[in-house]
Amino acid sequence: MATTHHPLGIDIGGSGIKGAPVDLTLGQFAKDRMRLDTPKVSSPDAVADLVVQIAEHFADDTGDSPIGVTLPAVVTNGVVRTAANIDSAWIGTDARKLLSDRLGRPVTVVNDADAAGVGELHFGAARNANGLVLVTTLGTGIGSALLYNGVLVPNSELGHLEIDGHDAEDQAAASIRSDDSLSWAQWAERLQRYYSHVENLLWPDLIVVGGGVSRKADKFLPLLHLRAPIIAAQLANSAGIIGAAWLATNT
Repeated sequence: MATTHHPLGIDIGGSGIKGAPVDLTLGQFAKDRMRLDTPKVSSPDAVADLVVQIAEHFADDTGDSPIGVTLPAVVTNGVVRTAANIDSAWIGTDARKLLSDRLGRPVTVVNDADAAGVGELHFGAARNANGLVLVTTLGTGIGSALLYNGVLVPNSELGHLEIDGHDAEDQAAASIRSDDSLSWAQWAERLQRYYSHVENLLWPDLIVVGGGVSRKADKFLPLLHLRAPIIAAQLANSAGIIGAAWLATNT
């Protein structure tokens, strides 16, 4: 019986590089994901070595299927423009060319929050949502994805809005709650300020909150009062890998 090949999604983060083949009919991993530690010096070549290792690990499952790769960075036409939690040597790197050359397969490179947003759009909390959807990932920083009638508006970077004289994510990211020992109610006040500001700028029809902290959404989402419905993401930490695989196959 012929093997079904699936696209591969790889999520490059500041601490780990995770990948899995994705079944796009079900919106879930076709095999358990593989995780490698991000190298201490996370230069393009060092990270590419690990991306190759993950691709080789899943070679039987993916064949020559396309690969989607996420980076914690603004990415335009495959070129990296910023670097958050990865080596600054990435800035200006044509990551699409670098990884396509190393892997010998077509590679799509996208911002990590954008990939998570696309995952939630097709298989998670934003499925079948019309109008303007804002997906945020609350973690070390605040990532954002904007989706309008199912189309991604890339590289929105709404975690870096200046609010009350501060970069928004420096006040309201999930890491700040831990670092400053904030109660859920105290953190929710900061989130309220953030989401209200974004809502007044963009008037989204739906807000989806992701990141690891979304597993505890019942602790803070009920404390927020916004015009738009605000709901927890459904795909948790698999959203980026799933969204990257979808984008590699559909763009």
